[in-house]
Amino acid sequence: MSSSHALSDDQVASELKKMTAFIRQEALEKAREIQLKADEEFAIEKSRLVREEIAAIDKEYEKKFKQASMSQQITRSTMANKTRIKVLSARQELLDKLFEDARGKLAEAANKDYEEMLKGLILEGLYMLNESKLVIRCKQAEKDKVEGAAKKAAAEYKEKVGTDVEPVIDEKNWLPEESAGGVYVVGGGGKIELNNTLEERLRMCETDALPSIRATLFGENQNRRFHD
Repeated sequence: MSSSHALSDDQVASELKKMTAFIRQEALEKAREIQLKADEEFAIEKSRLVREEIAAIDKEYEKKFKQASMSQQITRSTMANKTRIKVLSARQELLDKLFEDARGKLAEAANKDYEEMLKGLILEGLYMLNESKLVIRCKQAEKDKVEGAAKKAAAEYKEKVGTDVEPVIDEKNWLPEESAGGVYVVGGGGKIELNNTLEERLRMCETDALPSIRATLFGENQNRRFHD
């Protein structure tokens, strides 16, 4: 190279300075590009992690909510069952007391209408057994009342059916004195017994009338599909 084209020290220094500035600028731009890419990747990763964490929290919340709801339903169901049992128990106690009080008052049935009641009980037996001679069992203390009622029943039976019937008092097998009253009507040579004592009539009432008594006291059962 000729000396005319040789660069001076200042020119060399200037060129080096330009090259250094260019390289520096490229490095800065590259660094900014890397930083931007890193920031973008960080933001994406951060967003992904946040979404995953939110999803995990939502899933855990849903799980705990379902557990809490199930626990609440079980608690409510348990309390409802306990309450229902208490209500049913209280109702049964009331019904038991009602019939127990009725049993205690059976003896009061021996009033001025008692003989008419006896006639009805005997007449029912005459119709059901439909025999010419029947045996009547009663309390010994009520023999006279039962005889009078039996005569009236036989007369009404003849009037309605047109045939005679002979009801006979069984003086060998009296009903217990603690019995509230009523009669047994016996036919078929002693093989057929119609229990028309007051205790039996109350028992029948307790069985047959219980649904209507329940409805009267407590209202209709809305869950009941069939009615008597």
